Amino acid sequence: MNDSAANWLIKTLEQRFNKPVKFVIYSHNHSDHIYGGKQFDDFGTVFIAHELAYQDMITTMAKTKLPDLYFASEMTLLSGEHEIELRYHGPNDGRGSISMLVKPEKVMFVVDWIVLGRMPWQKLWSYDIQGMINSTHEVLDLDFETFVGGHGDIGNKADVERYLAYLEHLYTEVINGIQQGMSLELIQQQADLSDYSDLANYDAWLDDNIEGVYKRLLNESGMGWRPDLQ
Repeated sequence: MNDSAANWLIKTLEQRFNKPVKFVIYSHNHSDHIYGGKQFDDFGTVFIAHELAYQDMITTMAKTKLPDLYFASEMTLLSGEHEIELRYHGPNDGRGSISMLVKPEKVMFVVDWIVLGRMPWQKLWSYDIQGMINSTHEVLDLDFETFVGGHGDIGNKADVERYLAYLEHLYTEVINGIQQGMSLELIQQQADLSDYSDLANYDAWLDDNIEGVYKRLLNESGMGWRPDLQ
């Protein structure tokens, strides 16, 4: 999102619905999903984010409209016959990434840490892999029929389950390789994730995905200095 995209969205919403925008909900702290928000600030709109995203926007002096409201765990918004359930599932991508469930339509919206029809972004920068897996399990426990993401395809619960299967398979391949004393290059050569070769950017990003998991396991999980893995 940026000023140009926000202005296009404002015009499109006016043309299609001709109703005021009540809420702007920031999915998390990353600039490509919060910049441009200030374009909605003249409409009496309430801006909402998770408290960690709010904190990060202040700390990093993000050039966008700051949230008016923020929450720690869950928040439910009411708008006519609709409910929007906001949930924080723990760390997954960036800071303060949340899910949004729209009822009664049963539409789930998640940005960045669930991506359908496409590989996760390159070397998984800013991702918490264990957190992504945990958060996706929690999302699958919720009652939704349609999934919409900030990147990738629109799908359903089965598509989210397949995405989760890829993450878990990727994670297991890299953990097993480290346990066996393999180098990153050897893991990249031998890991078999061909069941997911239909995903967009599979050939271009598979080695990057493996490297991203490998480096996070070595550093964040401390596998790089464990005495049993020297």
